[in-house]
Amino acid sequence: MVLSKTQRIAAISLASVALILFFVFKPSPLPVDSGEVQRGPLQITLDAEGMTRVNDRYVIAAPVTGKLMRITLEEGDRVRKGDVVVAVVPPELNAREYKEASARALSARASLDEAIARERRSLLGFSQANRRSERYRKLYTEGAVSKEAWEVAENEAGVLKREVEAARSAVEGARHGFEALQTQVDRKISGKPVTVLSPVDGKVLRVHEKSERVINSGSPVLDIGDPAAIEIVIDVLSSDATKVRPGNRVLIRDWGGEKELQGVVKTIDPAAFTKTSALGIEEKRVNIVALLKEYEPLLGDNFRVQAKIVLREAGNVLQVPVSSLFRGRDEWHLFVIEHGKAIERSVRIGMRGTFQAEVLSGVSAGQKVVVHPTNELKNGASVTLQE
Repeated sequence: MVLSKTQRIAAISLASVALILFFVFKPSPLPVDSGEVQRGPLQITLDAEGMTRVNDRYVIAAPVTGKLMRITLEEGDRVRKGDVVVAVVPPELNAREYKEASARALSARASLDEAIARERRSLLGFSQANRRSERYRKLYTEGAVSKEAWEVAENEAGVLKREVEAARSAVEGARHGFEALQTQVDRKISGKPVTVLSPVDGKVLRVHEKSERVINSGSPVLDIGDPAAIEIVIDVLSSDATKVRPGNRVLIRDWGGEKELQGVVKTIDPAAFTKTSALGIEEKRVNIVALLKEYEPLLGDNFRVQAKIVLREAGNVLQVPVSSLFRGRDEWHLFVIEHGKAIERSVRIGMRGTFQAEVLSGVSAGQKVVVHPTNELKNGASVTLQE
């Protein structure tokens, strides 16, 4: 059939319009971000903020109430075990207090003398009863007395022995009471300062009271410790603390130095505490204590650090970006980019870190995957990679 010129022009116009409409309404490729499936090391870490502290910290407190002598030590000064670090002069007694303390000391001395006299009487009675028991035992073996008479004598000796022991304890208690009261009287006479010695070799970490003033017994004056024995205290959520085990590696970062410090988990506190977050939410948190493998002289007491507790790690695993995964009905899915199209795949994952996840099946190394897939992205849709 031969078309006329008019019919040919109409057919060409129709085809042109159809072609124009096809290109006008054809969906443009969806721009997406991409990542790559690759092999490499993978770590599952628990990231948290931590604080340094001296492992063995000694708080030196005032042993008595009195006038604290001026502390000449400065933070960072080195002290040796046995050095005098604190001196407190107890207040002198006034006339009434001295008279009262003297009377109490005399009363305690009389109680001590009475206890000593009771002890002597008890010793005399026990000595006689013990000799009687030995004599009755010999007579019983010879058949001169009954077994009952020997047992009565033996029991009497046992009772008196226990009375002697009780009397000795009473003498010791009375002696300590007398000495305690006598020291109050001696203060009036001597007025000597009471000194505190350093319990260990170390450095002064903090001076609580430097000026000379009156302080109460038990008030902290100095903190002493060995700054080389530094440990890291990391507080984490109680639900995360259950995943940590002693011996886990710890990576210390953002502490002020250039290198990354290595540590190991020492202990996990058995009790949690309540802490309010920045959003005002009360959280149950647990302290994880880690030890540094090598001493770092730039780190001091109460420094802030960032810690990464390594829960699991592997040297060479197939992995994908966590942001490429989304949950299907029963398993994990992602989009693989093949020939400009996004192809949905189901995958099986293993270890899952903060940014990367181990993939056990579903993809192979070198493939491109869509990261942060949007709801508009469907299986088979054309995509273009964003720079």
